[in-house]
Order: sequence, then structure tokens, then C-alpha cells
Amino acid sequence: MIRRLLALVLALSPVAALAQASGAQAPGVTADPILRARAAALTGILDDGGGYERYFAEGFRAKVPRARLAQIAAQLKETLGTPQRVESLTATTRWSANLVIAYERGTATVTLALDPAAPHLATGLFVTGTGTRDDSLAKVTADFRALPGASGFGLYALGDTAPTPIAAYRDDIAAPVGSAFKLWVLDEAARQVAAGGRHWADVVTIGPPSLPSGVLQTWPAGAPVTLQTLATMMISISDNTATDTLMTTLGRDAVDARAAANGGSTPVLTTRESFALKGDPARTAAWAAATPPGRRALRDGQMAAISARPLDASVFSGKPVAIDSVEWFASPLAMAKVLDRLRHADAPVPAILAVNAGVDAATAGRFRYVGYKGGSEPGVIALNFIVQASDGRWYAATGNWYRADADVNELRFTGLMSRLLALVAAR
Repeated sequence: MIRRLLALVLALSPVAALAQASGAQAPGVTADPILRARAAALTGILDDGGGYERYFAEGFRAKVPRARLAQIAAQLKETLGTPQRVESLTATTRWSANLVIAYERGTATVTLALDPAAPHLATGLFVTGTGTRDDSLAKVTADFRALPGASGFGLYALGDTAPTPIAAYRDDIAAPVGSAFKLWVLDEAARQVAAGGRHWADVVTIGPPSLPSGVLQTWPAGAPVTLQTLATMMISISDNTATDTLMTTLGRDAVDARAAANGGSTPVLTTRESFALKGDPARTAAWAAATPPGRRALRDGQMAAISARPLDASVFSGKPVAIDSVEWFASPLAMAKVLDRLRHADAPVPAILAVNAGVDAATAGRFRYVGYKGGSEPGVIALNFIVQASDGRWYAATGNWYRADADVNELRFTGLMSRLLALVAAR
């Protein structure tokens, strides 16, 4: 919801973005020897942080201070142990490559980009996933159980009936899902279009700006956009202003009804309403104490005031805020069911879900199709995938982790979900 990049973009220059997107070595591309040397030195950087100023370009250091890089490196070491060596290097340009870095207990996939100009310092570093050696569903389940706080996941085979569990842990327990609630909004948009009441090409104007993630909050007020544009930005980059505009266009009661049908909590807040509530202790307390009908009355009665209220992103700069009340809640099984329904929806819904695969290119490349929507804020992370394996079978992998006392380790959790997908691809 607030901009928290699940793929952990440390600093992404255009060169690094191009390298990450390609996923495989371009024909005839050979890594410069300096790139290979910088890649080999990266294990030391990720181990103890030594040589930070000599390794990274000034632009990178401005975006990613040493302390932030140390935090990311510590999360990797907590998950995988000590970095040991570069296991493989696949050049995508002369000055960029996809790396697999071997750790004590697994691997991390990384995109590295260098400045083509001497002294060829690193301008981009992109951690795209982690994996564990000799993995199994039993190991993944045990690692979910070991997460501090509360968590749950489900891996399901999808067919003509309800999702069939392959492995699960607390998959029937509702939990905060952050921006993953936007799947309910997409489902309602698809329903209204299928019923003929709306069309994806319908043009509406952008509503009041929310906080990032997204870009529409920076667009001119009242700019015209289509429903398909709103839905695509809502899912692919989790655009909050697009989400709120789409919810208002579809109708708040309709979105509430679709959320309930999908096993989600109601009433459904817009992102702006959520931010405004979390930034006002009195309103937060009133919301937490109210029943669902009371919450609906609070939401509807204060909508105009909330729409005009300035938003303060600093409320999310510390510990988790009201994640047990001012949130959106659903179980892993409920999220799998809505993904299963959306895979049967008419175009362009499946394509919208596939714009952002949510995993590294190597993992996505092992499937015919990958659809994704996640959500996160301090103390909350939820990831939801629907994939079609190479043999044509369909699966859903959904999971959550939350804790009220501290933030969650996103690398640790995204690694768990990536491991589930890897095990599906290997079936």
C-alpha cells in the first residue's frame, strides 16, 4: 500500500531495469571482465559492507545509504546464512548481469548494473528472490510456522471445483492483506463489465489523490482515464489513487458486496480512508471499537471530511499502526478462491494480473502464466500468485505474515513464497 518494493529495488537505473527485465543472456553479449570482478566482490559487500564507497556510484549511495544496504544484507543473512560465492553470472549487457549468489543455506538471485564510464562503479542492485537447497513443502511449512507473529499460507491445485490444498498452514484464518484487497475491486469491475453495465473503455475522471504507491496522485486533478487503465495501474503498480477512483466509480456498496462474496472483511475502506484513519488516533479508536454496521456508518458519515483531509505519510515511518483494525482481512484460502475466479474472467482481466509477475524473471520463465497481487505496510505482508505450469495445470500460492510489535522481514517472506513457486514448477 505504502511504497514498499517487494522485489527490493535498492537503486534502479535504466540500465538495471533493462537487465532485470530481460532475464536471460542476450545473443552475443559478453560480460566485461570488470563486471565479473565487481560481481565477485559483491559477496564481500553483502557479508560485511566493506568497501561501500568504493563499490557503489554516488547516485546509488544517495538513494541507498550504507545503513539501508546493511539492513537488506542482514535480512539475507538471517534467511540464508553467510554469502559465499557467485554461483552463476548471466550477462544481459556488457555492463549488467543476472547473478545467483550462493549462501550457506541457499541462494539469492540478483541483478547488478555498472556505470559504463570508468571507474565502472555499481549503479543498480536488484535482489529478485531467494531459494533454499534441497527444499520441500515440509521445510517451507516449518519455516512459515517459525515466523514471529502470525502467518498463514496455502498452495492449491486449481481445476473445475474449489481449490484443492496441496500444502497449507492456517489457511482458513483471516489476516490483514494490505493492498491485496484490490483483487476484490478487480473482481467487481470484471463482474460489472461482464453484466454489460460498464465497459473497460469507459472514461472517468481521477478522484482525490491518495498516498503512493502509484503515480496517479501526481496527475492533474480530474484527468480522464479509462476503467481498464485504472484497473491495470491498481494491480500492476498498486496505484492507490487508481484504486480509490475505481472503487467510487463501481459503487461502495457493490465493492462491499463483492468483498463479502470473496470472504473478505467489510466495509471496505479506500486507501485514502485507511491512511486518514491511521493518522488520527481518535478515529482509529472509534473504528476499532465499532461493529461492521457501525464502521459503515463511520465511513459513510465522514467520507467527505476524509476526502478533504491532508494525508501524512510519516505515520508509516515507524512501527505497525492499527493493523488489527484499520485494514483489509481475508484468509489464504479466500484469496486463492478469488484468484481462481479471476482466471476465468474475460479479457483483459488475466492480462492485467500478469503485467507484474511479482517474482524474478527466471522463476516466472518456468511457467506458462503468472498472475500476481501483493500488499504490504509496516508489520504486514501478503503475496498472492496464480500460475499455469508447463504441463498446463493451474495452481494458486497465497500467504500472509503480520506482527503488531515490529516490521516484517520482506526478504524472508518473499523467499518463502518464491520457494513455493519453485516447488510447483518442479512438480
